[in-house]
This record gives sequence, structure tokens and C-alpha cells, in this order.
Amino acid sequence: MTVFGIHAGVKPHFPIMLFALFLCMFGTHAADPIEIWPQWRGPQRTGLAPGGAWPDRLDGVRQLWRVELDKGYSGAIVSTDSVFVFETAGGDTELVRALDRRAGKELWRASWPGKLSVPFYAKRNGDWVRSTPAFHGDTLYVGGMEEVLVALDAKTGKERWRVDFPKRYQTPKPDFGFASSPMVDGAHVYVQAANSIVKLDAKTGATIWRKLEHGDGVMESGAFSSPVLAKIAGKRQLLVQTRTHLHGLNPENGADLWAHIVPNFRGMNILTPVVHGDSIFTSTYQNDSYLFQVSANGTGGFEVKELWRNKAKGYMSTPVIHGGMAYLHLANQRFTCIDLKTGETRWTSTPFGRYWSMALRGDKILALDESGTAHLVRTNAERFELLDSKELTKSEAWGHVAIAGNELFIRELTAITAHRWHGGLAAEATK
Repeated sequence: MTVFGIHAGVKPHFPIMLFALFLCMFGTHAADPIEIWPQWRGPQRTGLAPGGAWPDRLDGVRQLWRVELDKGYSGAIVSTDSVFVFETAGGDTELVRALDRRAGKELWRASWPGKLSVPFYAKRNGDWVRSTPAFHGDTLYVGGMEEVLVALDAKTGKERWRVDFPKRYQTPKPDFGFASSPMVDGAHVYVQAANSIVKLDAKTGATIWRKLEHGDGVMESGAFSSPVLAKIAGKRQLLVQTRTHLHGLNPENGADLWAHIVPNFRGMNILTPVVHGDSIFTSTYQNDSYLFQVSANGTGGFEVKELWRNKAKGYMSTPVIHGGMAYLHLANQRFTCIDLKTGETRWTSTPFGRYWSMALRGDKILALDESGTAHLVRTNAERFELLDSKELTKSEAWGHVAIAGNELFIRELTAITAHRWHGGLAAEATK
């Protein structure tokens, strides 16, 4: 949350098929997915960063430019030519900027009034924006703290529409602000807002459906986790993790196909659930890690059951999956590897930071901790294999790292920095 390779032997037509698939996913204006980072956790919303293989060292990563901003936890969004950043300016204004990707020069800015005071026990994390925007085609969708979603023309910053969810549905503003990140799928936007999940028309903001309405108490209002789409048990499903439950919905009409409680402490279901085959992995603060399996029941419906639980306690960092292993950063600041088949912990590291945002390319994980230090880790089911670490910024960096081709974009608390990985990358990432 923002709470705070094609291998040898592949047939030549495969890249064309892959590109066609992305056209279907992102529209006729789709860019090469290797070169963009359009939403929370990347092109496929899985933490995968497509492109050429990374070297085993970080010494080739060098800063290109840096732009001072006001405070915010939102991750950067990257198109082929622009970088979009979101911030809380002066404590009472929400501001979006578009920056030139090559040099960091400001192209446009858009702003609107917006402020929200989080509960006293969360004050040290600030009152500034948390939700990471989503970019699709020619539009940027931005969710502010007061649970207002604004659609902006990505070339000019001109407002196209806005939805004030508390006003539309007569619901209170969420206690912790709009922390869940919107997701665009074709002609629609999915948003966890108004104590529910809402499907909107991406061109107009009109409501298509609203489901999973729940209470507005401090332990259940709003959402931290973000929705994802995946094919599970033979059917395309919308996965929604509320503060208490995990749901699989029919994205067409919002019908609840199945649901399972996720044990939690004060509704702290923060990370985004990760799909592995027909199973979903999640982990919660001060509770355990879980693998839930979804299966068709033979009568048109679905069943869900807990396959295993592990005492590893996650928190804010969404894991990545490789080779049947989940790589998860824990609330105790350690990093762990869990076998998704058995639920066994394969290893756990010494402490590394309070928060990691992670991206996966090939067999390597690039993780950015909240101090601005990047860690390069090789996926290895037998032992923790840290290849290299390098400080990329000297200030806090809670926004999710964005990776596009051979470039990295780090949203510091009060700045955005662009970095380029020089030398050693395969041609796909250095064109």
C-alpha cells in the first residue's frame, strides 16, 4: 500500500502476441510496457518490471535529475515522455505535476483544495496524500485524501471529471484518508472508496456498480489494500481485500463470488494480495501469512479455503513471487522467503529497514527501503542472497519505486529523483 526477459527458443511471433495483449489491456494508445510504469506496482500490477536483465551490482545506477516537491507517499507514475507526481502542498492543497521524463522540467500542474487529519496515533505518518495515481491512454486518475477521484488530461493537466465519493454516497471521509490506489481496466476504473468497491466509467466517472458496502467505524472505514484483476479457477475475477475480508468479485456486475475473513489487528489489511495460480497470498500486521485456494464447486459457484498459515507477519510491503516462492518484507524489518506449496519458511534475513517497495525482473528483486537505500537481491529458495546495496537518496522514500526500462524513479518524501542504470543491461532495456 501506499500507506505510506524473452528466452531462447521462444517462437518469433510471441513478442507480437504479447504486444497485442497489452493493446487489449491498455488501449490503442498503449506504449511498450517495458518503458512505462503506469500504476501501483507496475504495468501488470504485480511488481514485475519487464525488460533486460539487471547486472549483479548497483554501481551503474546514477542520478539524472531531482525535483523538490511537497510531501506525499504516492509512488511516481511514468509514461513514455512524462513523470507524474502527487503531493500535499501547504497542508491544504492537493497538487499534481507532470515532469519531462528526460530532464525533470515541469510541464504542467493541477491542484484543488484537499486536507484530512488522520487519527492521533497515526500522526507521525503525516496527513499528506497516500494513493498512487493510475495512467491509461491519455488520462491520469488521481485519488486525494478526502476520497475525491480526479481525472486529468495527461498532456495538459486539464480536469475531465471528478467524483467526490463521500458526497455521492453520503459516507464519511475515511479516517486514514484515501490510501487505496485506483485501477484502470479498459473503459473502467475500479476504486475502493465510500466504504465499498466502486466501478466507474473511465470517460465520465459515472457509477457502473457499487458493492461490498461496510461500516464506517475507525477499524473498518476506508481501505489500505488495492484491487487487482486475475484469472482464478478459470474465471477472471476482481480481488478486493477490505480491512477484514478477502473477496473475489465478478468484474462485470460486482457479484460476490466468494469471500474469506483475513485475521487482522484493527483492520490493518494493508498489502495488496498476490495471486499464484488459483491461490491468493496475503499477510497482515500482528497476525500471520495465509494462502487461500479458490476452486469451482461444480455448480457454477466457487469455494475458498485456507491451505496454510505461517507465523510470518507482514505489514505494508506487498511481496513478489518467483519460482513458487513468496518474498516478503516483515513488520519486524526482516526479509523472508516462504514456499507457497508447503507454507514453510525457507529463510529469514537480519533486519533491513521498516518498509520495502519491491520490483522483480528475471531472478532479481530490486527493493527500495524507506531510508532511500536500494537493495539488489537474487531470488534463492535456499538462502538470503544480497548482491548489492546502494544509497540512492539521503531522505525518506516511502513511495513505491517506479522502474521503466533502464530508469528508476524514486518518490522521496519531499522530492522526486530519476536514475539511470548505465551499462550491463540487455538491449530491451537500453534502447
